[in-house]
Amino acid sequence: MNTKLILASAFVTLALGGSALADDANSAVTGAAGGAVTGAIVGGPVGAAIGGAVGLVAGAAIDPPPERIVTYVQQQPVQNSVVVKQPIVVGKPVPQEVVLMPIAEDPRYSYTVVNDQRVIVDPQTRTVVQVIQ
Repeated sequence: MNTKLILASAFVTLALGGSALADDANSAVTGAAGGAVTGAIVGGPVGAAIGGAVGLVAGAAIDPPPERIVTYVQQQPVQNSVVVKQPIVVGKPVPQEVVLMPIAEDPRYSYTVVNDQRVIVDPQTRTVVQVIQ
């Protein structure tokens, strides 16, 4: 009985996460599956549904940008670096005081220079997508 409930919860999670699946099916599905399994172990059927939803979003959110975006950001002239106390980590938002530079070729991404590191950011959520070393 629990297996059916877990599978049903995972299916509902995937069905409701269609917009994330449209961006990158592989990472979103992997995230959802991993989250559902982890959630089921920790919290049973309800944990599977919540873990699947969290995994779906996380799997889609931390997918690296296309190589052409990374190349574009690397080729931009060096601007003043903003110094922030918090570490810049993929999946975490940059502070509001950090100015983002748009990428005209792909408005899904912006970039900035923080703590002397070039950072690619999702401009809608201000979430760090990639830190270029």
